[in-house]
Amino acid sequence: MQLVAENLTLERGARRIANGVSFVLESGTALLLTGPNGSGKSTLLRALAGYLRPSEGTVKLRGESGAFEGSSESGEVAEVCHFVGHLDGIKTHLTVKENLAFWATYLAGPVDGKQTTADRVEDALEQFALDALAEIPAGYLSAGQKRRLGLARLAVAKRPIWLLDEPTVSLDVASVKVLTDAIDAHLKAGGMAVIATHLPMELASVQSMQLGRAQVSA
Repeated sequence: MQLVAENLTLERGARRIANGVSFVLESGTALLLTGPNGSGKSTLLRALAGYLRPSEGTVKLRGESGAFEGSSESGEVAEVCHFVGHLDGIKTHLTVKENLAFWATYLAGPVDGKQTTADRVEDALEQFALDALAEIPAGYLSAGQKRRLGLARLAVAKRPIWLLDEPTVSLDVASVKVLTDAIDAHLKAGGMAVIATHLPMELASVQSMQLGRAQVSA
């Protein structure tokens, strides 16, 4: 599978944010979006996810999603992606486990191949180091723990494309390692990730794009 952006022009309100953005992202690779605040990183992620329409250019998928859930015969990224923005997307009155169970059911239904919802939740708890917090209401978590819980929904339903907007915010060093390990595992399985970040991320297979120059480097 390839994620292809061609000559995107992005606007917010009446203001042009980015112009001539093009890239081709292959399976098994991450793209890091860098640049100063206001350079269009979040806007580009939202355009890729289908939340806003570029004023010019196209976003499309080529190829098959393989072992991942969902299909996109129309070539729409929104049908086969996870988008994690600045908000964690959690219910504070539900426990950590209950939050993940909701996302597992909402995103992938009650059964994922041979895995039950409970299986997927347990896997996500382990992968994002939330095991010891499983029965705690999310409202009692620290900012970093809430961020890990918001990110853990990536693990409860398989999607080939992860769109992550500053995912390391509020994470300590150990939690950043948990996240990068999860992204690396996703890439190794043939997935892709587009990540807006102000910080370097040590990933096995990564490209970078600095917005404003509209180019990708290996």
